[in-house]
Amino acid sequence: MSSTGNQPQVDLYPRLAYTFGVKDPQPEEDPSVAARLQRLQYEYDKQGMRTTVEGVLVVHEHGHPHVLMLQIANTFFKLPGDSLQPGEDDIEGLKLRLSRKLGPANAEGNVDWEIGELLAVWWRPNFETFMYPYIPAHITKPKEMKKVYLVHLPDRKLLSIPKNMKLLAVPLFELYDNAPRYGPQLSALPHLLSRFRFVFHDEPARELEVQ
Repeated sequence: MSSTGNQPQVDLYPRLAYTFGVKDPQPEEDPSVAARLQRLQYEYDKQGMRTTVEGVLVVHEHGHPHVLMLQIANTFFKLPGDSLQPGEDDIEGLKLRLSRKLGPANAEGNVDWEIGELLAVWWRPNFETFMYPYIPAHITKPKEMKKVYLVHLPDRKLLSIPKNMKLLAVPLFELYDNAPRYGPQLSALPHLLSRFRFVFHDEPARELEVQ
């Protein structure tokens, strides 16, 4: 990544430049949202606030950015990532979780992920579904902090998806102002990514660039 003026530059490669494989299913740890919040409360009582990290992987189709998202049960969308262990480093923890979710089935440890800029921090003030991009004034002990990072992809890579999930390339225009379908966090991604200057790499012999 480089920058022009104050606008960081990010190279994007076409979706077809990546190879998509499959691996054994990875069942969700919680069967429902209520179960997830119950586990959050149990863990909070033992070890305090949960820290979660997620990665934004961006490709392009026809010169428009698309975000790679996991779809579970044909309805639920999420970014790849997960909660950290207490004291675990954000960057190394995110690399490990990206490898578990999208790395080859036979890979061990981290699989060469380039973690870039911190895009957003979301806070869960209570044991409820709502998260906010700030800590409400009356909250002194939030229950979860979620950090969302941009992940810089190389010009080619093998991504292996668990059999019980789909990896979809969702265009920014589909996410924009579409909280009813994707929720406030995912629908905010077009705003968060707007500060970057994308260079859309096409065929090796030429590039498409947005000024």
